[in-house]
Amino acid sequence: MTDWGFIDSQLWAFLIAVTLLSISPGVDTLLVIRNTARGGVKDGVVTSLAICSGLFVHATISALGISLILLQSAWAFHALKILGAAYLVWLGVASLKAAWRAQGLRVKGVLHGAKPVGRWQPAKEGLLSNVLNPKTIVFYMAFLPQFIAPGDPALAKSLWLAGIHFVIANAWQISVALMIGGASQWLASARFAQVLNGLTGSVLVAFGLKLALEQRPG
Repeated sequence: MTDWGFIDSQLWAFLIAVTLLSISPGVDTLLVIRNTARGGVKDGVVTSLAICSGLFVHATISALGISLILLQSAWAFHALKILGAAYLVWLGVASLKAAWRAQGLRVKGVLHGAKPVGRWQPAKEGLLSNVLNPKTIVFYMAFLPQFIAPGDPALAKSLWLAGIHFVIANAWQISVALMIGGASQWLASARFAQVLNGLTGSVLVAFGLKLALEQRPG
């Protein structure tokens, strides 16, 4: 064990928990799939890195106790929840529009007719999707304190644990991006693009609506 207690008996429990969390189907994986299908493996990797970068924001918020303020303030929590939900719905509607237009997916340059996105758009989408998700704030607020001892430097250890989560989540999401990118011939099919955009768009909208309609905990 180090002087700061960064490696202790609870580390294995943390590793198992964040691994299961990372591989569970959710908004992050859906967004990586969507952006990989839209712009290729590079966009999928950038999306994953941006999503996971948001974990450090949540770890900092949790350590500084801002999450507690959000949970105790009904209007602040509600505002953040609605903002995050609206962003998910916006992403989903964009995919549904692409499905309606039956646009093909630009994967590794296979489809020349697809419209490329801005260089920073995958990063922006990934970061905002994570940072604006109040579920992640609530999760970190409830989860991280279990692995921080009273004598530990809360901010430093929270960021260290978020770093572990960053590595595990990226390993999974980048693997997903590579698998999707490897299916370039399938993705080159306009019909497949339409089905994928319709599916991911519908699920993203459903996630957003579910988040907006959930009751504030407590």
